[in-house]
Amino acid sequence: MTSGTHEEGAGPRPRRRGAALEEAILRAAAEELRESGYAGMTMDGVARRAGTNKNAIYRRWPHRAALGVAAYRHLASDREPAPDTGSLRGDALALLRRANATWSSPRGAVLRDLLAAGDDPRLIALLRENAGDSAMDADWLAVLGRAVARGEAHAQAVHPRVASAPMTLLRGEYALRGRPEIPDAVVVEIVDEVFLPLVHGRARRA
Repeated sequence: MTSGTHEEGAGPRPRRRGAALEEAILRAAAEELRESGYAGMTMDGVARRAGTNKNAIYRRWPHRAALGVAAYRHLASDREPAPDTGSLRGDALALLRRANATWSSPRGAVLRDLLAAGDDPRLIALLRENAGDSAMDADWLAVLGRAVARGEAHAQAVHPRVASAPMTLLRGEYALRGRPEIPDAVVVEIVDEVFLPLVHGRARRA
């Protein structure tokens, strides 16, 4: 048996098109990101790993930044619904703890590496548009909406700025302190000392 990528007698790899080819490219790019980081991810490397050519990649993603963000989104495509613990505090803690666990995982390491590539303005712009913030904000808005329905919060609390506050603070802990994981005590503090007072304070402004 040879040392090639196919077993003897297996024949050439079937030609892939459309969604199958895109899936192979995104999977290869995600593996490159995990192994080499964004700085080490090249279109040549992704093409070799995916068993295709660079033209097939460039037709779908015009530059490395676009492919890097698409690969991260591929990694993060499986999303759980917003938690429903029966209380605003419980929901907020569950949601923030889930985000903390994700960001300290290998998938989160990919995102942190992408965010650290500050010398590529196209990458940063694409991350702001596509890294999943809108989906996460929707989860927080859903949590707030349920709190209003239970009578725990005033309708004024269902506001995008309120919804984004916990994640902004958690992201700041990672960015400014350089920690690979945020202690749970910090998560609890964000919820109890900032988020809940902010939510309850909206009732006084109604």
